[in-house]
Amino acid sequence: MDAIEYLIWCDGWRIPHGGGMLTFQDRFPAGAGYLAACTQGLPTHATVAAGRADLDRWASGASSPVDYDDAVRRARASFPRLAGVPVDAVAIGSQVSVLASLVAASVPDGATVLCADGDFASMVAPFYAQAHRGVVVRSAPLAALADAIDDRTWLVAFSLVQSATGALADADGILAACARTGTRTFADLTQALGWLPVDASRFDVTATHAYKWLCAPRGSAFLTVGDVMREALVPVHAGWCAGEDPWTSCYGPVVEPARSARRFDVSPAWPVWPGTAAALGLFDDLDIHAVHAHATALGDTFAEAMGLPTRGQAIVTWDDPDGAALADLAAAGLRASGRAGRARVAFHLWNDEADVHAALKAVRTPAVR
Repeated sequence: MDAIEYLIWCDGWRIPHGGGMLTFQDRFPAGAGYLAACTQGLPTHATVAAGRADLDRWASGASSPVDYDDAVRRARASFPRLAGVPVDAVAIGSQVSVLASLVAASVPDGATVLCADGDFASMVAPFYAQAHRGVVVRSAPLAALADAIDDRTWLVAFSLVQSATGALADADGILAACARTGTRTFADLTQALGWLPVDASRFDVTATHAYKWLCAPRGSAFLTVGDVMREALVPVHAGWCAGEDPWTSCYGPVVEPARSARRFDVSPAWPVWPGTAAALGLFDDLDIHAVHAHATALGDTFAEAMGLPTRGQAIVTWDDPDGAALADLAAAGLRASGRAGRARVAFHLWNDEADVHAALKAVRTPAVR
């Protein structure tokens, strides 16, 4: 048994199932050679079944809008357990850009927002769109973000794990600087939740699109709102779902907004939520520390063999300005991605050491093109 297999075994990665052992790879219809969780996660068998059952109900005329309330409720109950927040701190949405726009619209006129250089556009563009109100956006390198926070910074907005590079933000340093200056924090957890243990309650606001590491259909996202920002946020996207009782808030103004973070809910895109509830149900069964150990062991093994720094990351990237490495991976039948002139591979639940070996073989032995 090699080191990775031993680590996985000791962390309980294999679980009893009938007369044998079930690995979490068995929860997915596919996965071998798929190194793109940072682009789009894979559905579990349960998510596929939930989506197909919903389509069948819709096709037969048996579907009803009220039926989706249960799926949203189950997903909203699972997400706080993954994020470390109370359920009344969670709102649902559709994309990070929509949730970030809500936060951006709530920045006071003339205030300053600090972003990270090269961060994902959905976490940056909404703040630049507030320039007509005098909102000023500054940026700094991710590694220097904490040092760039000063008394003039009303909000710092950043991805906890960077999309293009996989780099982790120094959350401790950023939060310490914000505590000194009274700056609010807004963290995008899209590239973190699902493989990295995260306590979202440390941040004033977070946004997470669940279609990557949480393996949900695209179109389900979550906002967490702490006490400091509960009253500061303006529910600019509020509709009938933002009412304390949504089904009596369908017409006219919402007379009684939800007392919890549901006041910031975006009306759910119904078909994605049965699959989202099923996907998050899987993560309810997991020890996130075991997932982290599995993903980072594979990532570090790959990085070390490539001569790259080992940083305990599930996403490994390296310079690939002409796309040659990405082409080699594709030619070998592996699914990876390229961002900002870098090749990018990601290791998640369905991956094992065979995927590491296959990726190393592909990039060390360029395909004939």
